[in-house]
Amino acid sequence: MAPFKVAFLGPLGSFSHQAAAESFCKLSADLQPQVSFPDAFAALQKKEVDYAVIPCENSTNGSVMQTLDLLADRDGSYKDVKVCGEYYLTVHHFLMVRKGTYPGGWAEYDGSITKLYTHPQAWGQCEAFLTKYFKGIERQDVTSTSKAAEIVSKETTERGAAIANRFAAEQHGTDVLVENIEDRADNTTRFLIFRNVLDERTSEFKFEQPNPPTLEGELALETTHKTLISFTIDHSSPGALANALLIFKAHGLNLTSINTRPSLKKPWQYIFFVECGRTPSDENKEAVHKALNDLRQVTETCRDLGTWKDQLSASNA
Repeated sequence: MAPFKVAFLGPLGSFSHQAAAESFCKLSADLQPQVSFPDAFAALQKKEVDYAVIPCENSTNGSVMQTLDLLADRDGSYKDVKVCGEYYLTVHHFLMVRKGTYPGGWAEYDGSITKLYTHPQAWGQCEAFLTKYFKGIERQDVTSTSKAAEIVSKETTERGAAIANRFAAEQHGTDVLVENIEDRADNTTRFLIFRNVLDERTSEFKFEQPNPPTLEGELALETTHKTLISFTIDHSSPGALANALLIFKAHGLNLTSINTRPSLKKPWQYIFFVECGRTPSDENKEAVHKALNDLRQVTETCRDLGTWKDQLSASNA
């Protein structure tokens, strides 16, 4: 069988590259960098790739808005793309500069850096370090942390620094000034793994990612499944949101997160994203299907965005 094609946010050396490599480490996979999240989704919708690995939230800095906007799919561009898995990546950020800029390293840093580059999601994960050492220094958003490392590696006219991972430093040949500048040692990003539901090649293959390591002292948990559902409601109807959320409880689905994005139909009206979990059993095997049927009775729109194995519980099962 030909290797699976896996899209991720490039360039090479990004956290998404690392997550894709680790997620598919047990398979022969052709990892294909994409310029943007929409490019990755578009490639999947067109069946140009088999899977896409996309960050959805960080334990320190919250949800990735770009991913939620793709899932909102307001114009129906990605109607066949659904979640089929997840992967948790422990994220360590490094401050890096063009090779040879500071031969003595951080110990001899003279305060001459005038600009910082990284992906918008990374700023909030390193705020304590940046406030202490780079308060008032210009921050430039770029498409990925690896792109930040690439930009800095080629600089010749200014003193810039990038925030990225060691993977990127090795890929682009930059010098690391400071390691592990993230605010929390347990800083973790969750990636969702997507497939095209009309793709026969992936539908016939049971995809199982490697589980995250079990932490010492953790109690064993039953393996659960997660489901992601989006819906919109009539905002003028009192209790409309409460009525929708009560359906999850009625069918024994445990709500684990709720997010919103603007609907763009009218100001202050939203698309709701609800993630819920259940421990599979004969009694609840139809719970998601029944909940979706009931939701369609009390919402304006409703969409099933996929079901997959909860990797946090799977690591302890």
